[in-house]
Amino acid sequence: MARTVGIGIQSFEKLITENSFYIDKTDFFRQWWENRDDVTLIARPRRFGKTLNMNMLERFLSIEYAGQGEVFEGLSIWEYKSPDGDYKYRKLQGIWPVIFLSFADVKANTFAVAREKICMLIKEVYRKYDFLLAEGNLKEGETELFPGTLAEMTDSEAAYSLKNLSEFLYRYYGKKVIILLDEYDTPLQEAWVYGYWKEMVEFIRGLFNSTFKTNRYLERAVMTGITRVSKESIFSDLNHLTVVTTTSEMYEDCFGFTEEEVFAALDEYGMQDKRLDVKRWYDGFTFGKCRDIYNPWSIINYLKTGRLSAYWANTSSNGLVEKLIREGSADIKISMENLLKGEHLYREVDEQIIFDQLDADEGAIWSLFLASGYLKAESYELDEDTGTDLYELALTNKEVKIMFRKMIRKWFSGTGTVYNGFLMALLQDDVKSMNAYMNRVALATFSYFDSGKNPSMETQPERFYHGFVLGLAVELSERYIITSNRESGFGRYDVLMEPKNGTDNAVIMEFKVKDSEEGTLKETAEAALEQIEERKYGTVLESRGIAPERIRKYGFAFEGKEVLIKSKE
Repeated sequence: MARTVGIGIQSFEKLITENSFYIDKTDFFRQWWENRDDVTLIARPRRFGKTLNMNMLERFLSIEYAGQGEVFEGLSIWEYKSPDGDYKYRKLQGIWPVIFLSFADVKANTFAVAREKICMLIKEVYRKYDFLLAEGNLKEGETELFPGTLAEMTDSEAAYSLKNLSEFLYRYYGKKVIILLDEYDTPLQEAWVYGYWKEMVEFIRGLFNSTFKTNRYLERAVMTGITRVSKESIFSDLNHLTVVTTTSEMYEDCFGFTEEEVFAALDEYGMQDKRLDVKRWYDGFTFGKCRDIYNPWSIINYLKTGRLSAYWANTSSNGLVEKLIREGSADIKISMENLLKGEHLYREVDEQIIFDQLDADEGAIWSLFLASGYLKAESYELDEDTGTDLYELALTNKEVKIMFRKMIRKWFSGTGTVYNGFLMALLQDDVKSMNAYMNRVALATFSYFDSGKNPSMETQPERFYHGFVLGLAVELSERYIITSNRESGFGRYDVLMEPKNGTDNAVIMEFKVKDSEEGTLKETAEAALEQIEERKYGTVLESRGIAPERIRKYGFAFEGKEVLIKSKE
């Protein structure tokens, strides 16, 4: 009988004792223990089993569960035998003091609130061990320190809080502590989005330095997150940190489901005939050399419902990704246009994410997208002259492509029926209505594409119309093959819309921004039309069998938020 599929269960013990669907990942403990690293940072996309694996580590290691190893019976770590036949890992069960925190809920739009949430998490850990106060284990002066941690904390008290607790536990149990920190980078991502990056980095750096670097009562530690935040930001003092990214071979099959595991699950639930559909939707992740990794959240939801849907892509907020694309440069939007058409990008990628460079460094954005699972690395090669890694990148799978298409549609959803009205007018060659609708769209969404960190009148028109073209590529992809022929800089951006059927007309659009030397907006629009003719943009469509009379041509002129569209008579 197939096991019950439970959604969102992050308690390892609950999954096992209630016989819920679970794919055995307990060998992660063996691999981690044998690597003997002091502090390990593992970066994986969201919903890839990080929290469950951390909970499993706590359940296996913590002295709180001493003598309760039966929950692991039948699983890889419990049944593992060394070459001499010894069940050596059973001897490690329940013998360590463990400090476990998760920063997953540290989300706030101000530093003060985020800092308060972190301090509250530390207080909760201390409350778990408040029995130390009654055991007479604390030295003179420490009894005051312990309750002080439960009151308002200064930055210094917060920085040393986990190190102090490690010492208290060491003296009580006679063993060094294991520290597990889940989703360590959530407050850092929030800090960048809401503008308190420097304050959060300084606070986190102090906490991490005392907890993981100068803590002589630390046995080992594991941190998990989505990104590998740059060493210069918060890890400058942690020289002994072992970092495991999506391109690392360590623990490559410990997070996410392998194809073999997914197909076995489909067999268990009588879905053998759905393998190709599931692969098309959810396959695509690669960790180290392990290809064909599936995200667990989508697979579990599919097993539960039997319905294909964008489960993983629709969980939690994609706000940071959406912001980076919407406010991004022309090159970012052009790259997204190509990705959505199934093309590959070739970009330098540095796996150390430097959040305060996301506005200026396009490479940092692609690094973030790769770490977050929105892109997959098809291949990479090292440039030995420069020492940089050049990656071949593509959208991870159909689920991710659907997510980006929905994201782009939302850019214009606030205009109500206006944007759809423009599309209808375009398809009907109604230039008068196109002008009316386009000006309303620009007025409603113009500032939406501005990053707020550059002079708006210089950057907004380009950001806006590149976003507009992305919207066209999404909304009209069923009827048209949309390509663009562009030059770098703010000179031109012509769009070719080739119909997929024999009834629709082809369309060429040329965008120009009026400058002080071009006279009127009308003259700018006419210059755009002249450029279409002079450079013979229609030739490529005619070579594909489209008659000249079926090719409509439009010149778009921008001046601030005002737009004028003229057509070729």
